[in-house]
Amino acid sequence: MSYSIAMIALIIAIIFTMIAQTKVNSNFRRYSKVRNDYGISGAEAARKVLDANGLSDVSIERIRGNLTDHYDPRSRVLRLSESVYSADSIAAVSVACHEAGHALQHAESYAPLKIRNSIVPAVNFASRFSWILIIIGIALLASGNYIGDMIFNVGVIFFVAVIAFHAITLPVEFNASSRALEQMEIHGIIADDEEGGAKKVLGAAAMTYVASLAVAVANLLRILAMRGRD
Repeated sequence: MSYSIAMIALIIAIIFTMIAQTKVNSNFRRYSKVRNDYGISGAEAARKVLDANGLSDVSIERIRGNLTDHYDPRSRVLRLSESVYSADSIAAVSVACHEAGHALQHAESYAPLKIRNSIVPAVNFASRFSWILIIIGIALLASGNYIGDMIFNVGVIFFVAVIAFHAITLPVEFNASSRALEQMEIHGIIADDEEGGAKKVLGAAAMTYVASLAVAVANLLRILAMRGRD
């Protein structure tokens, strides 16, 4: 693949990421203004899901920030942002139940989640050094030092590890959203006519992970094209 084509692919991926992020923010803002029919807060919704699935030992904490919600499998704590914890909107309960979905995955030893969690340290290392090795490799090759080829290849391998992390994240996030919708319906957290809003909130969030994978793959193509220009 030529470098120009690789750059076009990267630009398209970046535009896709911007659109996905805009959609997340707009859907969250829109459905943050729509109170769910049962008046359940995000924290109450998550607690209901956790308790109904035998996870009463998983605690829920409020944290600062906007959309900083996450489940910590090491401490078994579900952390909800200020805009989700006490809000009783469709958006709040959707996000809270999505994070509760991760706790269910953890309790059930959901394979993709186990794989993702197990490779986090290695991926963090690879992410930190991949670009450094790639740039050093290209610089050495440009100066005629062919040890640069080996360094470049190691950098590419590290970068592929990062892509693998993005890829394994997709089933984890889509499954958590699927669980969230199912749990909200089963336990009476949202009404039937609110399901469409919940799907929009969760669907838009899921697309950001697709966009991240697309950008990573496009960057890999650009990296390989850069090597081909030497």
